[in-house]
Amino acid sequence: MKKYGSKLKDFGFLLWRWVNPIIDPFRLIGAIPGYFFFFRDWNRYSRLKDSEKIRLGNVYPCIHDKTETTKFPSHYFYQDIWAFKSIYESGTDYHVDVGSRIDFIGFLTAITKVTFIDIRPLVAELENLNSKKGSILTMPYENNSVQSLSCLHVAEHIGLGRYGDPLDVFGTQKACKELSRILALGGKLYFSLPIGKPVLCFNAHRVHSPQQIIDYFSDLKLIELSGIDDQENFKRNINISILESSNYACGLFLFTKK
Repeated sequence: MKKYGSKLKDFGFLLWRWVNPIIDPFRLIGAIPGYFFFFRDWNRYSRLKDSEKIRLGNVYPCIHDKTETTKFPSHYFYQDIWAFKSIYESGTDYHVDVGSRIDFIGFLTAITKVTFIDIRPLVAELENLNSKKGSILTMPYENNSVQSLSCLHVAEHIGLGRYGDPLDVFGTQKACKELSRILALGGKLYFSLPIGKPVLCFNAHRVHSPQQIIDYFSDLKLIELSGIDDQENFKRNINISILESSNYACGLFLFTKK
């Protein structure tokens, strides 16, 4: 019976992944009690003394925010803090990022000059920001030329076509090779992606073992391996065996080139 329940759960998640691009069934189900509380609060607020008149055209139902704790995407939250802190402490006056989250890029511009490279360039006017259209597979830099470099939760997508890039079975491996090529001697590379038992989840991402990533960066020296485990806990200098046995952890790699 337990095995049957597990298969049913797996089928449910499979169905959700196919339907989710159109509509999120879990969010839809959660909307039912959400609307109940919305109309209850609307009625109560309207009865409060000195309450403003609520016009129908200005009604804006927010029905998914009454959670017991503040929700956050653990991989992105912890990795951005980890990388930002290390870059800040390095004192670099120029940094290159390839495809990481734009919030992270924006905050970085407060402490250093940043060039952001992506096949979908960031069209924004911001002091200390230079955005370039480019591919992680053919970076517009000479060998050993970038002193401070980051690529966070990006390389696992390369070659799957998700973001308009060409299909390539070896996309992640080639991306790692290119990042290694442009990193300067003595430079630092801040790198992250999903880690655990290797699997391809087409066309979302790949999951790699930590040893695969270390092998992909064989030209570099690993300075630090931290991570976010399957229970969404951030662990500095995590034991590699924890990541090896994970399903969808996040590996935070700090490399240098000797």
